[in-house]
Amino acid sequence: MTQRTALVTGGTGGIGSAIIRYLAGQGHKVATNYRDEAKAEAWRAAMAKDGIEVCMVQADVTDPEACVAMARVIEEKCGPVEILVNNAGITRDTTFHKMNYQQWTDVINTNLNACFNVTRPVIEGMRARKWGRVVQISSINGQKGQYGQANYAAAKAGMHGFTISLAQENAKFGITVNTVSPGYVGTDMVMAVPEEVREKIVAQIPVGRLGRPDEIAHAVAFLTREETAWMTGANLAINGGQYMGW
Repeated sequence: MTQRTALVTGGTGGIGSAIIRYLAGQGHKVATNYRDEAKAEAWRAAMAKDGIEVCMVQADVTDPEACVAMARVIEEKCGPVEILVNNAGITRDTTFHKMNYQQWTDVINTNLNACFNVTRPVIEGMRARKWGRVVQISSINGQKGQYGQANYAAAKAGMHGFTISLAQENAKFGITVNTVSPGYVGTDMVMAVPEEVREKIVAQIPVGRLGRPDEIAHAVAFLTREETAWMTGANLAINGGQYMGW
């Protein structure tokens, strides 16, 4: 397998960490961004104990100029980004009639606008080299919607719209662009939900359990492989059967 440089935004979270571990295990150089330096250092040390060296750059994915600078630093340290996983995301849940403008824009900026901010500085290099893999981490709730998540569902649905347009524009340049839409995964964020609420969620999942971060990482790694060159513009729904759309 050819060694590539992979950037995973939001890499210090549960799903992001699993993706980084998986891609590093396949022999790729891995990079991520961070905002909180103390948290990032603790995370980096934990990864290093497992033999995984991660190129870390302080950057806010909602800031276009910071993302340009991040891409430049990663290229200088690790080589040009050839695998990009747009994974950074937040929630600001509330019903729409109570939602304020800040709650709306915070989620749209971090979950959707960041896809532009991070992808734009690396896409031209991918086109010039005639190879690239871009993966958006969307959500089951971008497909089916969710009570109290108008902002989140809109952003996550928008990510796949971004995917299918970018896939069409770049297919002839050897670049694939795909989406992964996880259901409820046993990350720290989900496990912090009260147990009785989690039980109600699991009761809606035909497989009968929450997903594991490594299961999402496996799907992402599949989409970034050399052999997955004919799959583009697709959405892989990984949700234990909770939502079975086309």
